[in-house]
Amino acid sequence: MTEPCAASNESVPPHGGGIGVLLVNLGTPDALGYWPVRRYLKEFLSDRRVVDTPRLIWWPILNLVILSRRPQRSSKNYETIWNRELNESPLKTVTRSQAEKLSAWIAQGGLGQNLGDDAVAVDWAMRYGSPSIPAAFEKLKARGCGRVLVVPLYPQYAGATTASVADKVEESLGEMRWRPELRSVAPYYKDPVYIDALAQSVRDELARLDFAPEIILVSFHGIPKSYVAKGDPYYDQCLETWRLLRARMQLSAEQMPLSFQSRFGPAEWLDPYTDETVRALARKGVKRMAVLTPGFSADCLETISEIGIENREFFIENGGEKFALIPCLNDSAPGMKVIETIVARELAGWIETGV
Repeated sequence: MTEPCAASNESVPPHGGGIGVLLVNLGTPDALGYWPVRRYLKEFLSDRRVVDTPRLIWWPILNLVILSRRPQRSSKNYETIWNRELNESPLKTVTRSQAEKLSAWIAQGGLGQNLGDDAVAVDWAMRYGSPSIPAAFEKLKARGCGRVLVVPLYPQYAGATTASVADKVEESLGEMRWRPELRSVAPYYKDPVYIDALAQSVRDELARLDFAPEIILVSFHGIPKSYVAKGDPYYDQCLETWRLLRARMQLSAEQMPLSFQSRFGPAEWLDPYTDETVRALARKGVKRMAVLTPGFSADCLETISEIGIENREFFIENGGEKFALIPCLNDSAPGMKVIETIVARELAGWIETGV
């Protein structure tokens, strides 16, 4: 999907100065079942940014142990959230919609500029799986985009996410022997429009619930502590998002505690762990809880299944009564405002100067 702002395709030169905007999210299997999930997991877990264990140690573990067992279990989890109508995961459905809505907003003059014969083409890709980053660049090249803005849909920077996208971008362009002018949006973990959108999403969802949560847990995806020790700023950026959101909501750390989810393997990950926190709160007598996942720009397996199903069960099993998953920003009006704002900010210079 690459729709330029210009009135017709003919107005876009084959390899000219058009602007491309590429939204990138993490990835998803292309289908249910052992082999599609295995292909996805192999690509994901082969990334040195994701797992930095020496290859001589990691390859036997990955290929002989993990990829022989985990795909079947993961496929069953995907079945619980799968978009049957489109035969895809919610992450793919939402990311496509985000790109389509951004394209429509630009076409309707959202950038506040008269682009004339210039064009802004919007496309989307997954770091792992399809549609791939190389395929998206081929489409933007065909559109005549001599400038491309890459938008990693990760509010907080991490080597395993934002930097991995940058790695793939460079690898893809190197193989294409094509080099547009590149920009990439900075992490927006403390951007007021992002914090406002999170606060609004919490208020909107609480208004829809039939109960008032005693606790609103803020759960971020975890990373190994060793990555933070090596300099990854992810943990500090999560803390800042959490602090700003609490300030905006006027809630204390006790009313809106922090945790980290989705740990994998034997290494020590960022804590406190979400599953342990959920269990502990229920055992302490908390009966009503809501969980927010602000590090995810779109609902996916880690939010809908891990939080909405697994952690709900942990909460109920340990004495809790009411549990709610607050949806991600997704393609909601507040969520799109975040994407529109950061894209418009980065494109302003290109559009105003034409260089």
